[in-house]
This record gives sequence, structure tokens and C-alpha cells, in this order.
Amino acid sequence: MAIINLQQIENNLAQVHLKDYGQLREILDKALELKGLSISEVAFLLQLDDEELWAQTYEAARQIKHKIYGPRIVIFAPLYLSNYCTNNCRYCGFSIENREITRKVLFDQEIVDQAKLLEDQGHKRILLVSGEHPNFSPIEYVSRAMDLIYKNTGIRRINVNIAPLSVEDFQVLKAAGIGTYQLFQETYHPATYRYLHSGRKQDYEWRITAFDRAMAAGIDDVGMGILFGLYDYKFELLALLQHAAYLEDNFGVGPHTISVPRMKKAQGAAIQLPPVPVDDTTFRKIVAVLRLAVPYTGLILSTREAPQLRDELLSLGVSQISAGSCTSPGGYGQEREDNSQFSLEDTRSLDEVIHSICQKGYLPSFCTACYRNSRTGKDFMDLAKTGEIKNFCNLNAILTFKENLLDYASPETRRLGEVLIASWLENLQPGVKDTIRHKLNLIEHGSRDLYY
Repeated sequence: MAIINLQQIENNLAQVHLKDYGQLREILDKALELKGLSISEVAFLLQLDDEELWAQTYEAARQIKHKIYGPRIVIFAPLYLSNYCTNNCRYCGFSIENREITRKVLFDQEIVDQAKLLEDQGHKRILLVSGEHPNFSPIEYVSRAMDLIYKNTGIRRINVNIAPLSVEDFQVLKAAGIGTYQLFQETYHPATYRYLHSGRKQDYEWRITAFDRAMAAGIDDVGMGILFGLYDYKFELLALLQHAAYLEDNFGVGPHTISVPRMKKAQGAAIQLPPVPVDDTTFRKIVAVLRLAVPYTGLILSTREAPQLRDELLSLGVSQISAGSCTSPGGYGQEREDNSQFSLEDTRSLDEVIHSICQKGYLPSFCTACYRNSRTGKDFMDLAKTGEIKNFCNLNAILTFKENLLDYASPETRRLGEVLIASWLENLQPGVKDTIRHKLNLIEHGSRDLYY
């Protein structure tokens, strides 16, 4: 079975713009029942050009996000291991042809030191990232890095974003304790993909089938994404949703997360501006449509985006964000970030991001309980698709946020966070409220890593 059906995408994008906006109501009603959307229904939404109708779509996205995940926002940070790479990706700062950056690979103590700096910010889950190079970042190196971090820091869960692997190498990642395996197709358009990449990454099929091999190796939480700006966003969205449906049909599990990065400038990259730019208005539509189409999936937003837009997109469907990020190996603890993969627009500290989240009534979460209770893959999806997962997420968000406030927060953020926790406690059922209050009291007296 082909993963991407180009003809189906073309047929849907060629649809005549329908004038019967009663169809919009039918689509939104279906989405609000948490049933997701078909490719044709998404194509219809992407044709809308009436702002009042988009306002209805945005409101539906807000309701769906609340039904599935409630108010919690998961927070993480990337940790770059190496910027050595054998590929020539024309938009990437790590491209092998880039002579403007200094190459670096982290050694054992540097890996631990960088992870501890993230822990000192307050992070408990991180995303390991590395360029693709058989000598500097083989699977043995990545798995050793995970082992070092787990054994020498308080980081509780490591997700991984590295190049596609064989089934055997994915099994090594599984044994090392990976959370989610994350990989972006970059662009699903075959001709554009081949033009933008050389090296092993130019193999479109090897990349698009990576999740098949990860699933075969027992990694049932995978995260996909598009680098928006490389090709027409409507095509990319429909192709991504085809890929998500393929995983659901063949493995019974759709993507755990979908990331929505936009191409940004990168020092020394051959292409500095996106070939097909996606403006902020269109970007809002992308996030909202994804929330309607795959309601169970976590939507990830990186620090590529400006603070105000990031804050706004929390209400339209984003459920996970990076914060206090650095995109170069060894960059944490440095006064300036050199040798980065791409430029960042949100340079706020983790504490500043948490403060902003709290001001908007959201609940910051550092929870890793699902991974450690085997609520992954189908077990997680069975809870997410019915909206039951928030019964775990919100309670564990409260507990992990309490830890963060006590151990890392500034006085002002702690004050604001304590008020927020108190308000959420009042909304809990009596029995559950008593349990959480007991755990909060234990945390106040020194206990850590408690979860519901």
C-alpha cells in the first residue's frame, strides 16, 4: 500500500469552491464529536476564504483541544548532540556544504553537563537531536548519550529526533528507553524533496517508511511533521494526513505528535528564505485544521515562532511547546548561540514562558507518567480519542508544575502558579481532590516524581 496518493491529493485540491456553507457546519459538528476529518473534508476547509467562517473553525479547534487535553501545555527542550552531517539540505545550517559554522560533537561529560543545564532550568523531558553522520552520531553514540543522561541527571524522559534507522537500530533506541521517535518528512512533494536534499537523505522512500520500521521495532509512539514553506501548504497538509491515516490503518496507532515548524533562516544555508512562504494567518489555519482533523494528536510548536504568536496558538490547538531552547551542540550556558541549525524568534527563558502560560490560564506540565506506566501507542490513543487522557494529564500537570514552582521558579512565577493550582484544585471531584492535595503536601515536604 502506497503511503501517499498523489492523485487523491490533486483531485481534492482541484475541487470547485463550494458555496453551500451548510457543509462547513456538518464538518465542524463531526470534528466536535472527536471523529477526525477525511482528506476531502480538510480540503474543503482549506478552500474557505471567509473570515467569519474561519472564526467558527477556530472556535471548534479550541473546544476540541479542551475536550481532549484540557488546559495543560507540555513543555520540553531540545538537546543537540552533534552538528556533523553528511547530507546537503539546502535550507539547513548543518548542511555538509556549509562552511560558515564550526562543527562540534558532544563527548560524555559535555552531554551530561548540557542535560544538567536543562534540568537546572526546570526541564524534565528533552528531545535529543543530531545531524546524520556514521562516524560522529551512530546509534551506539545516541543510545550511550541517553544512558548517560538517565543515570546522571533528573531528566525523566528522552524523545529522539534523528535520521531514519533500520529495524535493528530502532530496537537499540527502544532498549535505551526512548519516549517518542520524531522525524519530519520536511516535504511530502517528491520532486521538491529530491531538489532540496542530497546525501542519504535524498532517499524519499527510506525516510517516509521510517515509522514502519520504528513500529516493527516496538516503538509505538512516533511524531511526524512538515517544514512549512518548502512547498504548497495545502498539499503538505493532505499528504501528512494521508501518512497519519496510513499509520492508523496499518498499525492501529496514529502519530503521537505532529510538529508544525516553519522554515527559518539558517547561517550558511543555501536557501535563506522559504520558497513558498506561509504567513501568520495561514499558519493559524494550519494549526486549527490539524486539531480538527487529528484531534487525538499532540501538536508541537517550537521556538522558531515569535512569542506573541506562540501564545496565541495555544488556544487553537497547540498542546506541546519547547522553551528556553538552543539549537547548537554545547550551546546551553553560552552567552550567544553559534553554529545553530536555524534561527529562533522566541528567546524567552523557561521561567518567562511558564509565566506567560499561567497568565493565560493554561497549566504548564512536565509530566512523563504515561511513558513510565506503559500508556503509549494504542493504550494512549484509546484514552486520547475519547478525551479521557485529560483525566491523567491535568492531575499530573498539577503535580509536576508544583515541583517546578518549588525548585526552579522565580518568586513572581511561583506566586502566579500557586494561584493557578489552587483554582484548578477547586474544580476536582472530592475524592480526587483529596488525593492530589495529599500528593501536593508530600511534594511540599520534599517528595519528588509523584504522579497519578
